[in-house]
Amino acid sequence: MLVVTGRDFRANISKYLNVAYAGEDVVVKSKIGSWRVVPITEDDVVVNKRDLPSELRGALMEAKEAIEGKRTLNTLDNLINELQDTND
Repeated sequence: MLVVTGRDFRANISKYLNVAYAGEDVVVKSKIGSWRVVPITEDDVVVNKRDLPSELRGALMEAKEAIEGKRTLNTLDNLINELQDTND
């Protein structure tokens, strides 16, 4: 594990990002706390919190339209197939 100060991290950010990318733990310590620097992998999901309310509103609108008979909801099997097709 490599522990560096916030100042040293800012001055040598590329160096420490490469160290983290190579698999070594990098901890940045400062007056306000400590952080571990880790690369994001293909398995990680990054979501912007501001998108969540919009996504929920959209899902609720779809459900409301389906209840009112204005829309036919997709089946789980169709959704899974669509996801598999986009990943191929």
